[in-house]
Amino acid sequence: MSLRPAARPRSAPQPPLLVIAHGSRDPRHAATVRALTGRVAAARPGLRVETAFLDFCDPSVPQAVRRLAADGVRDAVALPLLLTRAFHAKTDIPAVLREATAALPALRLRTADVLGPSPLLTAALERRLREAGLRPGDRASTGVVLASAGSTDPEARAVIADIARRWRRAGWCAVRPAFASAALPRTEDAVRQLRADGVRSVAVAPYVLAPGFLPDRIERGARAAGADVLAPVLGAAPEVAELLLRRYDEARTPASSLVVA
Repeated sequence: MSLRPAARPRSAPQPPLLVIAHGSRDPRHAATVRALTGRVAAARPGLRVETAFLDFCDPSVPQAVRRLAADGVRDAVALPLLLTRAFHAKTDIPAVLREATAALPALRLRTADVLGPSPLLTAALERRLREAGLRPGDRASTGVVLASAGSTDPEARAVIADIARRWRRAGWCAVRPAFASAALPRTEDAVRQLRADGVRSVAVAPYVLAPGFLPDRIERGARAAGADVLAPVLGAAPEVAELLLRRYDEARTPASSLVVA
């Protein structure tokens, strides 16, 4: 009779995570996205994390999907690196994934939800404001401009406005939404309106993930209007990395129906 302990059953391998970013001609964009996905991989040992881009950068989504299939992957999770459910989340990404998987019937690809809204993103915004020099005691005298890239989708704009209203309850003097494109007010207009309302100090918090054309527009608007504080983009903040893993885990639950056929 053997006295050796019974072998423990092996846990099922983690499906790879394919993070899909927008892409940009600005090289800082891809570098920031890769820093974020690197942080995600470091936080979850054994998880294969791949990065793909909708435009401008390599690899493209079809290239990344074909690479997974060529490596024998049969189950994976695609995660849109987006803060709201706007055009890219509702139209672009589903279409490119359907096209990429059409000739790969053996690959089962679940699509995770977008990142926002989430308290973790608000925590990341707070982190970036602290890094820019704001102290906890500054809240009562500081108005914040929540500056997003902007969207023509009314649902996405409503989400940004709701985040601003909720964030105001954390003790800030005021929180106003602003948009770099497609909607008003612009960052500089929101800064000037807070000044006109008598707010003593104004900070701009970019609600964007990586540098690029629209984040640069946010920065120019903040500086042109004389904002006192300009926070960095969210980038590879630990809260954002944690949120990616949370969306990945949610997509793997049996109840998830976000599957690309």
